[in-house]
Amino acid sequence: MIRSMTAFGSARADLEQGSLTLELRSVNSRFLDLYFRLPDDLRHLESPLRELLTANLGRGKIEVRVTYTRNAAAGLDRLDTQWLQMLAEQLETARRILPETESPRLVELFNWPGQRNNDALDPQAWGAAGMQAAQEALTQLQEARVREGERLAAMMRECAVSIGKIVTDVEQLLPQLLADHREKLAAKLRETVEAAFPGGFSHISGPELTERLAQEANLFALRIDVAEELSRLRSHLAELTHILSDGDAAPKPAKRGGGSAGKRLDFLFQEMNREANTLGSKAGSVEVTRAAMDLKLLIEQMREQAQNLE
Repeated sequence: MIRSMTAFGSARADLEQGSLTLELRSVNSRFLDLYFRLPDDLRHLESPLRELLTANLGRGKIEVRVTYTRNAAAGLDRLDTQWLQMLAEQLETARRILPETESPRLVELFNWPGQRNNDALDPQAWGAAGMQAAQEALTQLQEARVREGERLAAMMRECAVSIGKIVTDVEQLLPQLLADHREKLAAKLRETVEAAFPGGFSHISGPELTERLAQEANLFALRIDVAEELSRLRSHLAELTHILSDGDAAPKPAKRGGGSAGKRLDFLFQEMNREANTLGSKAGSVEVTRAAMDLKLLIEQMREQAQNLE
């Protein structure tokens, strides 16, 4: 499955005691890096959240942010009256010195550190709400990753089509390059012999001249023979099509390690760039040199896109 590493997902879970919001933010990374921003009261969620994300994501830097709010009405019947009486006495004492001291609001009473019944959340209820929100946020994140991955794959397919056209053009150009060189070599050889030995062709037999021309042409052909490089480029394009076609398959849980599409593509583009470099070093004409430069540009564009893939 072709998926981008850049995405966002969020979900909210409501329960009687309040509500919980969970956000997942994903950006590029070579490996799977998880960062949690959890309230102390919900720190117990980190372990199950880590298991959930590890099982479903292969690469990316994932930030998990959880916030919650409590309903004041949820615990009205559980307020500690003795604690309230003690707080009232302390408030009266403070007003003797600071007459303008205001009374705390009801919401503040429920969130007061000294309120004994507000010390901790119900771990089971809030834990279940947190995992419910995590599942929904993960679904959004994965869907966004797939949509972005499809756009990146489409861009790489366009580049692959252009690369295939360049390879075809170079293949069609090679026979003419060799023929042109044979003509230039024959003309230069005639000029050289005539300059050194006027009428020198009478001392060189036809077979000798033909053999010399054949040797020089073969040496040049070896230098400019890029059929092997072009063949490997076509093979790499076929592998690229195969990897990108995995995006049409049914979604599967991401696998960690070397099987990720992003890593496979990164290696593939390194090999394609090597062939383009060799093509440029063997270039026997300006046209082939330009073709090699265009290939390198297209390969680099695809490599940059592949760095965004999981």
